Amino acid sequence: MHDITPHVVELIKSASTDLSPDVEHALAAACRAEAEGSAARGALETILENVRLSREAGRPICQDTGTPIFHVWYPVGWSQRELLKQIRAAVRVATERAYLRPNAVAALSGKNSGDNTGIDFPTVHCEEWGHDYVQIGLMLKGGGSENCGCQYSIPSAEFEASRDLQGVRKAVLDAACRAQGFGCAPGILGVGVGGDRVTSMVKAKEQLFRPLGDTNPNAALDALEKQLHREINELGVGPMGFGGRTTVLGVKIGELHRLPASFFVSIAYMCWADRRKVMTIKDGSVAVLAPR
Repeated sequence: MHDITPHVVELIKSASTDLSPDVEHALAAACRAEAEGSAARGALETILENVRLSREAGRPICQDTGTPIFHVWYPVGWSQRELLKQIRAAVRVATERAYLRPNAVAALSGKNSGDNTGIDFPTVHCEEWGHDYVQIGLMLKGGGSENCGCQYSIPSAEFEASRDLQGVRKAVLDAACRAQGFGCAPGILGVGVGGDRVTSMVKAKEQLFRPLGDTNPNAALDALEKQLHREINELGVGPMGFGGRTTVLGVKIGELHRLPASFFVSIAYMCWADRRKVMTIKDGSVAVLAPR
């Protein structure tokens, strides 16, 4: 296998400093939709200027560069252990170059490792597949948005809900209403339905890799995504909680099989800085570096 460390460093830089076009276009559309002179429009104008400056300067979009979450698909014969070693090395280099802020602290002592590595930090999901190239997805998940994530077990103590699409709808609306302006709205909501408590949240976070303008292959979930997008924006929370027409830029839902006894709905909240990129590496060279 090839040493992909330098390529992963570039992936980190791209995710940290260059907001994907679909998110930037959604923010620009949201800005145009807000009333001129309003606090909501002012917040979005500031966000868009921040996006421009960070891209031009090659500096992080946000001071909270978040938890690096990697999803790696690799060919037969590659060493998962070596991949993990190279990814951790790339994270150290990216931290030295200030593409990432040193964020990894010990859970109990709060001591900072200084290089963004630690116990299961960064987060790396690995899967072997049948292709002859490596694909790496990276998401930088900020702490403020992570704190707004939540999980419901339906039937729920918070509200009456059945184990169906309407129950999912109620859970997502409740989560969006509780978040208010926290988590740096307008956000993107990833939703995982089913699974166990862990896999449900993993599925929710995976949805945040999806392009904002895509279509869910499940027609019922696609309709619910569009309905929730509209209904949450009708709450009037708005950018940064200042009020306005745009509270979320999108809602993305995925499902898993579950046990009959359990029905989990997990919501992963992502801030407006939906920092995610995907890189494909073949024969030691980068074939594609693009947003998803």
